[in-house]
Amino acid sequence: MSTTRTTTLRRAAAVTALTAASVLAAAGVASAHVTVHPESYAKGATDGVLSFRVPNEEDGASTTKVQVFLPTDHPVLGVLVSPQDGWTAKVTNTKLKTPVKTDDGTITDAVSEITWTGGKIAPGQYEDFDVAFGQLPDDTDQLTFKTLQTYSDGKTVRWIEEAEQGGEEPENPAPVLKLTAKGAEDDGSGASTASSATPKSSDSSKTTASSSDSTARGLGVAGLIVGVLGLAAAAFAIVRGRSTGSRSE
Repeated sequence: MSTTRTTTLRRAAAVTALTAASVLAAAGVASAHVTVHPESYAKGATDGVLSFRVPNEEDGASTTKVQVFLPTDHPVLGVLVSPQDGWTAKVTNTKLKTPVKTDDGTITDAVSEITWTGGKIAPGQYEDFDVAFGQLPDDTDQLTFKTLQTYSDGKTVRWIEEAEQGGEEPENPAPVLKLTAKGAEDDGSGASTASSATPKSSDSSKTTASSSDSTARGLGVAGLIVGVLGLAAAAFAIVRGRSTGSRSE
């Protein structure tokens, strides 16, 4: 009976370990995308901050270059780049096909690309790149920021795919900022929504959770639950084996 119980326990432990490993691996994949935080702002919001979170998903290479492309059909106005330790930012401006009229005058050009180089994101780490803005557009429901992530081994991951409405998430999704209707408490400038969603510092931005991070945590918890259930099944098998042995005697 001792041999039977040992075999049962080993099988249960093996199944538990494999299941938990699969769940946790899926959690790692879910959290590896480049994302923008916060996930949403009010349309026309002013004086806020966007934080682009770039995780390193490679085991043997570091991220050495990050390129974020800002839309020019619905431009983000008044873009300023926060200094980043070890990184140098290059900002590219583009002439707008359709100038934007504001209270301060007509805007004819806007930032279309920001490239960070010189720094390093090591395996298992991430970096938040903060970008301040003066005003977001109010004539669209979302902004897509296509991003290129280059590694020290020469590999470039293109985070440029856009999800179709109601469809599955693509393999390399581009960061997307949702633009929501202004709340009733908003005075019309979008400032109240912007200040409430604006990260206070680089440290606070690193604690902002994305939906991918939430999914990863959920999957991790599920893995632990599976482990507990597996051990419980093993214990039940042992007790049952002992009970059967007692009756046979």
